[in-house]
Amino acid sequence: MLQDIQNVLYSEEQIHAIVADLGAQISRDYAGKNPLLVSILKGSVVFMADLMRAITIPCEIDFMATSSYGADVKTSGVVKLIKDLDRSIEGRHLIIVEDILDSGMTLSYIMEMLETRDPADIRICTLFDKPSRRQVNVHAAYAGIEVPDEFIVGYGLDYNEKYRNLPFIGVLKPEIYG
Repeated sequence: MLQDIQNVLYSEEQIHAIVADLGAQISRDYAGKNPLLVSILKGSVVFMADLMRAITIPCEIDFMATSSYGADVKTSGVVKLIKDLDRSIEGRHLIIVEDILDSGMTLSYIMEMLETRDPADIRICTLFDKPSRRQVNVHAAYAGIEVPDEFIVGYGLDYNEKYRNLPFIGVLKPEIYG
């Protein structure tokens, strides 16, 4: 796998520092509220595991799975719900946990769907923000770091289900996905 990485963009240590900062922000903002963290599978599972440990207040977790990429490198624009939440979110403070906010298509779809279920509020927490690729007006209340318009993998991010287990974020060589 390492031979497929053009360069390391963020080290494991840098990522952990970003996650710790996001956890501290959420802990301050949601003190006394017991937020429900909703991980968007599969990419955000690594981030979610570290983020929930960085949050110092009571919180709960749940998971959703969607698909809009398949084996492609760009979103198809069609979002398919594969796994829905296991519980009611009525009156709950939701934090949607996503690995990367790219086009915004998937998160826009998810937020619209969840709004109909009457949560107290919904905010997005993303580890990586790529605003240069945004196609819809979606904003993360908690964004770890803005990333360049490159194909990045590692720390949960994949290409064709590979590279998720890398402990860092690296730029994938174009010949791998091109």
